[in-house]
Amino acid sequence: MEEIIKMVVAKTGMSESMAKMAVEIVVTQLKKRLPEGVGSQLDSFLGEGKSGKSGNPLGGLMDNLGGMLGKKK
Repeated sequence: MEEIIKMVVAKTGMSESMAKMAVEIVVTQLKKRLPEGVGSQLDSFLGEGKSGKSGNPLGGLMDNLGGMLGKKK
């Protein structure tokens, strides 16, 4: 989740504490609105220190989102 927070800071100019709050709000709302099975997997995608196939700390979330949005790996 730290990588997402850094991206928000870089793209918006928000302070890190405000960006963290914004990201936490979005993640909480996503978990509430996604189907139970999918929403519960969000924590594992965003788990600290876990890495996905790209080696990023988001557990492959960015790879998965890129694939969903048609981005080729």
